Amino acid sequence: MRTSILQRLATAATTLGLTAAGLLGAGTSPAQAATSDCPSGYFCAWKTSNATGTMYKTTSTALSLGTWNGTFRSVNNRTSKWACLFSGTNYGTSGGFMALAPGYKATGWFNGFGGSVRMVPTEDDCYPRSTPTWTSTETGSSGFSDFNGNWSPDVLVRTKQGELWFLPGGRTVDLLGTGGWNAFNALVRHGDFSQDGQEDVIAREAATGKLWLYPGQNSGLSTVAFGTRKLIGTGGWNVMGQLVGAGDLNGDTRSDLVAVEKASGKLWLYPGTAAGTLGARKLLGTGGWNGMNALTGVGDMNNDGRPDLVAREASTGKLWFYPGKAGAYGARVLIGGGWNSMASLLAPADYTGDGSNDLAAITGIGTSTTLCPAGDGCLLIYPGTGTGKLGPAVRKATDWWGLNGVF
Repeated sequence: MRTSILQRLATAATTLGLTAAGLLGAGTSPAQAATSDCPSGYFCAWKTSNATGTMYKTTSTALSLGTWNGTFRSVNNRTSKWACLFSGTNYGTSGGFMALAPGYKATGWFNGFGGSVRMVPTEDDCYPRSTPTWTSTETGSSGFSDFNGNWSPDVLVRTKQGELWFLPGGRTVDLLGTGGWNAFNALVRHGDFSQDGQEDVIAREAATGKLWLYPGQNSGLSTVAFGTRKLIGTGGWNVMGQLVGAGDLNGDTRSDLVAVEKASGKLWLYPGTAAGTLGARKLLGTGGWNGMNALTGVGDMNNDGRPDLVAREASTGKLWFYPGKAGAYGARVLIGGGWNSMASLLAPADYTGDGSNDLAAITGIGTSTTLCPAGDGCLLIYPGTGTGKLGPAVRKATDWWGLNGVF
């Protein structure tokens, strides 16, 4: 839903200089003197229809309003930004949303509203989108991160409604799944596990711990779909935390899977087989890997012909590069700090087309406004240098928010 009735009314109120109470017939006289209690530079709200009592105030985005969820009846936006007010937590819009301009104030709202708030530079930044902006150019080679074989990096995006979208480089998006994908608590790509020359997706079913293979079934460059799914893990996979498509780590020409065991922190390699299943696992790391809160199989980032791994350390926000070796990972190298402000890491292969694999990140709350004016929801590309290290970030889009996973 691009524009809810609530948002249209709020915008109209701002334009006409009317209060929300007047538009919605709340039957409460405005109490503008009370709303002026809001300090300059803050977005404020009250549980009462006349802006009295305890006041909520913030200068930044909040994915949840906590005990204030569903209670706003009066508001005052005394910031220089637009306040995007959503009915649900995490930008949920099932009950509508509003875009409140700088300086907007109103009393006597409904019977309570609000689940999350997003502070952004422009009104357009308030509108949720089914799919974010993704553009990429032909790099001259297909394979890693190229789902449809058009020599351009691609992305899979899952929405909060459980849809799965395919974002190719250079053409319109495809809806791969109309719903139900929220039943999975892990989705893995970057590998031709079925050995048919096309990239596949592995999904872990949250309720059962089963592992499913969704084989890519692409007819030419214009049609993208999945074939009949295949069970490759009968259960028990919920004991694993993160699952990562590692590429061909053991050098047998087949794609492999890497998994972190939650309880022990061990890192395991599950080699791909000729049958499109997973073979007997091999221990890669004896412990400590549950201290990482993001793992990304980035392909060959140091140009030595082997797939590498990037990991973010939860306690420090440090970003580590693990070079691929023959069936193992070599000594790690520190390649960044402060990465806990990023909501997601993404492997776009050689996005820049310079012959070296890059890293992408989706900004989260707390990101510098220099990198992302709205703070969260920006797509950043960190160009690879061919050594495993990264160059300065380049912002590519600002609408990567309100999603439920990018792959």
